[in-house]
Amino acid sequence: MRANKIIRCSTVTLAVVMLAAAMLPAMAQSRLSDVQVQDEVLKTLDAKRFADVRARVKNGVVTLNGTVDLYAVKEDAEHKIHHKKGVSAVSNQIEVKPAGAAAEISDVALRDSIAEKLAYDRVGYGTTAFNSFTVAVQGGVVTLGGVAYGPTDKASAISLVENTSGVKDVVDDMEVAPLSPNDDRIRVAAARAIYGFPLLQRYGMDPAKPIRITVVNGDITLTGVVESQSDKDVAGIRANGVSGAFKVTNNLQVTGQAEKSDK
Repeated sequence: MRANKIIRCSTVTLAVVMLAAAMLPAMAQSRLSDVQVQDEVLKTLDAKRFADVRARVKNGVVTLNGTVDLYAVKEDAEHKIHHKKGVSAVSNQIEVKPAGAAAEISDVALRDSIAEKLAYDRVGYGTTAFNSFTVAVQGGVVTLGGVAYGPTDKASAISLVENTSGVKDVVDDMEVAPLSPNDDRIRVAAARAIYGFPLLQRYGMDPAKPIRITVVNGDITLTGVVESQSDKDVAGIRANGVSGAFKVTNNLQVTGQAEKSDK
């Protein structure tokens, strides 16, 4: 009886070994060689915007070199080949070299251009006043900070910057406000309290010059630029009157003060 069991076990083990041996050639055939992977990568990058991009493959790792004129194109190149069959990793060493006037743009001018674009981003979706972004530029590298109302607002801001000529790299230091029905209620109440006050109504007319209202866990933070100290004080008083708000931080800058801080 015991001998029979041993024979059966030996037979099963032999069958497993034979099956594994039979599968090895098929597995070897399904694994693409570096040459095959490189051919697929080059086909994927066969477009005008990738004309100066080069790729080499070693052990499944794709290294991208060369130049592009837009940071978004650099990101797109990596995205397109990252999930290709046979690609285990991507080392993106593409250099962004802006063309035309963008090649000569100063950090200050680039920052101002991006700030203006961000101010009008997603106008009409009802979240403009609830986004408070900061922009810093050094050597063409843009660092985005501040707080976004939601993931969509953050993604839209990043995409806008990546597609701006002159941007060589993007550092994402932005936070997304946590999802909270109570914070949403406070946001709406604060917006009504501030923009519904006659002295402050003009700040709601131009999306580029609103009083930004950030709410995180019941705490209100006001940012932006106002025309006078009295406008700043009134905005703070109106925000402090919102029911359910725990704390109000008034970081509004007065026009003259904002100009000095930029120098």
